[in-house]
Amino acid sequence: MDFSGSEPVRGPREAELLPATVAAAVKVVIVGGFGVGKTTLVGSVSEIRPLTTEETMTEAGVGIDDLAGVERKSSTTVAMDFGRITISEELVLYVFGTPGQERFWFLWNGLFEGALGAVVLVDTRRLEVSFDVLGRLEDRGVPFVVAVNSFPESPAYPLDELRGALDLPPHVPIVECDARGRESSRDVLMALMRYLYELAAQPVG
Repeated sequence: MDFSGSEPVRGPREAELLPATVAAAVKVVIVGGFGVGKTTLVGSVSEIRPLTTEETMTEAGVGIDDLAGVERKSSTTVAMDFGRITISEELVLYVFGTPGQERFWFLWNGLFEGALGAVVLVDTRRLEVSFDVLGRLEDRGVPFVVAVNSFPESPAYPLDELRGALDLPPHVPIVECDARGRESSRDVLMALMRYLYELAAQPVG
């Protein structure tokens, strides 16, 4: 795959970390509302020990963070999650997970710098927490796919109904996943890569 905008891996540090055959390292971002499974997805798919910035939730978030539907959640990402996965001998993905709470969204500017695309992770128990996230991506013009994370108690809906509820254009891919599973999470990233490839192959104008 030839992704416009991807940068060749250079420098002694990268050479130490990656195989010599790697020609491109692509940055992608995992976004979504609070508690939808972003940290879990990054951790399950990463081939290296993921970097996380989870902190125990304190009284500082009382009245600010909406815990409806995720009352048992005791920690939260305050900066980012980071992982890496090798897609092929030539392509590596750097995967960044964003904070879910709106009060940390100011960090998005730095996390999206240089990113080719995004995965929007959604929870069918709380679709409303995804609306603002989708709006921000559309405003930025960032290509994205939507991944429906399967929680044990989540209601199941046909994908076409979810597309309508999320007001997604027909061309935006929507897939189901289990963020706890490496293969399932990898399939989500591959769906994003295929979508980016399709967009890059479209004629300009």
